[in-house]
Amino acid sequence: MKSILCCALFFVLESCHSSTKAYKNGDIIFQISLSAQSKAIQLATQSQYSHCGIIYQKGKEYFVFEVVQPVKLTPLKEWIARGKNQHYVIKRLKNAQSILTPKVLVSMQKEGEKLRGKKYDIYFGWDDQRIYCSELVWKIYKRGANIEIGKLQRLRDFDIDHKVVRKKLKERYGDRILLSEKVISPASIFEDSQLIEVERN
Repeated sequence: MKSILCCALFFVLESCHSSTKAYKNGDIIFQISLSAQSKAIQLATQSQYSHCGIIYQKGKEYFVFEVVQPVKLTPLKEWIARGKNQHYVIKRLKNAQSILTPKVLVSMQKEGEKLRGKKYDIYFGWDDQRIYCSELVWKIYKRGANIEIGKLQRLRDFDIDHKVVRKKLKERYGDRILLSEKVISPASIFEDSQLIEVERN
């Protein structure tokens, strides 16, 4: 197996934090992105968190499997440094020790590898041709562990009336905004009751 997963899967460098040993493969990490579209995502989802990925350990180091451009592994230090004020929150599946077994984690890794190298999806489509961050996390958990993290919604379910959101949608879709497109947001994953908070910095 060539490597380890991604999108919002995140791996942490052991030297980066005194409590590093508390991190587990499959933890999900969230941050406030400084990307051009971050504000629109925050307004549309009514959440401060606009980017996420999954944590996996490789040797003594941790990485975030994420979608930036393209889907790839990013060292934890780099991932944290990119976020606003280097703030992040880590969440974990309840009973992860019994649910995310070595066999399940291998399955999640395999599913992640199928998406590695895919380009970032600026249109938030639901197929696998291109991928966005929360879609990556959702599909890895669903396909690798048969667990749905977060509630699938339609674009019309979000707060799209704000002028910042409308402007961004106009840039992406023109006059044909795909309101029926299936979407999973970082906010929906963050708020899922199946997850517990592990660390906040």
